[in-house]
Amino acid sequence: MLPCVCWFQPILILLSSVLWTRGENCPATCLCPDPHTVDCSGRGLTRLPDEIPLDVRRLLLADNWIPRIPSDFLVLYSDLVYLDLRNNSLSHIEPGTLSTSSRLVFLDLGSNNLTEIPKGTFGESRSLIKLRLGNNPYLSMVSEDAFLGLTSLRELELERNALSTLKVGALSQLPSLRVVRLEGNPWVCNCNFANLFAWLMENSHKLPNGVQGMECSLPMDGRRVSLTQLSKDSFRECQATLTLTDLLIIIFSGISVSVVAIMTSFFLASTVHCFQRWSKGTKGDEEESEE
Repeated sequence: MLPCVCWFQPILILLSSVLWTRGENCPATCLCPDPHTVDCSGRGLTRLPDEIPLDVRRLLLADNWIPRIPSDFLVLYSDLVYLDLRNNSLSHIEPGTLSTSSRLVFLDLGSNNLTEIPKGTFGESRSLIKLRLGNNPYLSMVSEDAFLGLTSLRELELERNALSTLKVGALSQLPSLRVVRLEGNPWVCNCNFANLFAWLMENSHKLPNGVQGMECSLPMDGRRVSLTQLSKDSFRECQATLTLTDLLIIIFSGISVSVVAIMTSFFLASTVHCFQRWSKGTKGDEEESEE
């Protein structure tokens, strides 16, 4: 009997592996290669699968047609650390949807149809280390506070989107940032780009290829130039450009100074006038005393 058992052992192992891969805890049409991984990549899904195990740690949903993520989808998956949603049809991520994933380390939203990344999209996912947002051809706006609270983020990918400008605050508030990809965007070399250019030159070591592969369009004729051809002097005229806020501050300051000057002059004039009247009164009293 012992030789038979040895002969059946490989078959039993294979059968148990197949049963787990397509077991009762695994969503239909998906694969589960290990107890904490659900692989639904390339299954033609038009919505998120049902019956995902609550203890899933790696959820692979790439190469499908999923258009949205319900705002409460990740509430139950507190152990999730790896979420791959690249190459789907996502056009919008509701603020707070990803904030419940306190252990999420890797998030891939690349190659979708996202148009903007507003404030609060990621909540304060302090465990997030790598975030992929590249290859979203309609992504033209990233809020200055879009990544607020991502204190552990080391790698940020924003390449090949539709960004023409980006507030420096979106990057400077990431204390752990080591790698950032920004190439392939239609940057415009205007005054709005000046601060970002200065940041890129100071942090070129965080760009995989430096500024070598980055270009921007000249505002006058739209001609594309490499950032290596530019310097801080290229934006010298921007230093003298005043924003509406600056103008309002100057105007308000001027009005305030004028009001203070008028009140001071009035006070001094009143003081002088009172002093003169007092002096005349005192002199009159002295003359009457002499008579």
